[in-house]
Amino acid sequence: MTRSTEERLRETLDALAAGIEAAPPAYKKARAEWRRRERRRRLVLAVLIAIVFALADLIGLWALNQTRDHDPIIFATAPASTRPTQRQASSRRNPK
Repeated sequence: MTRSTEERLRETLDALAAGIEAAPPAYKKARAEWRRRERRRRLVLAVLIAIVFALADLIGLWALNQTRDHDPIIFATAPASTRPTQRQASSRRNPK
């Protein structure tokens, strides 16, 4: 009888696996190191985000404080709906 490819492959892999010794302390040490690096990476990322956010706030506040007092910041003139018409303006100057 001929053996199937699957059986031969299984025997070969079993023979290879038998020669390998597991080292649980090394795995635990590597996993602990990986977790420490992951925590540090997340902490550094959070600190960098906070620094960038604070820097953006400071730059924005600095830019807002650079305007002169007499410069209009938002509107140069009143919107058209709030401007008095010619008739309203003249009636305000010359009340009857």
